[in-house]
Amino acid sequence: MIEVPNHLDSLAKDVVDGAFQAHRTLGPGLLESVYEQCLTRELAKRGLGVKRQVAVPVTYDGEVIDSALKLDLLVEDKIIVEIKAVEKIAPLHMAQLLTYLKLSGRRLGFLINFNVPLIRDGISRLAL
Repeated sequence: MIEVPNHLDSLAKDVVDGAFQAHRTLGPGLLESVYEQCLTRELAKRGLGVKRQVAVPVTYDGEVIDSALKLDLLVEDKIIVEIKAVEKIAPLHMAQLLTYLKLSGRRLGFLINFNVPLIRDGISRLAL
């Protein structure tokens, strides 16, 4: 496992706790947008700065490409959170988060699938 600074680990704990609370309250079976709003609220209640649907510029061959690439959540401008509500996480979902980390210059991200009976089975932590 890649080590990250202590301050990121502390933020990561808040992200996981917020996901547990949102899932405990709502359960599985809702749209991603609902979980996104509720997790944003949980993190804000913990005093964290959270931005939703953050555009990520893509530079290719020295030119910025106008794209629709957006992060679901950016916590404290440090941690990317990608939210899913799918039957099963696909390798493409993991690749997507890794690409977002690389393109944004961030080190830590979470892929959270809320469509699971136990949320601990739906949380994946990725670090660069």
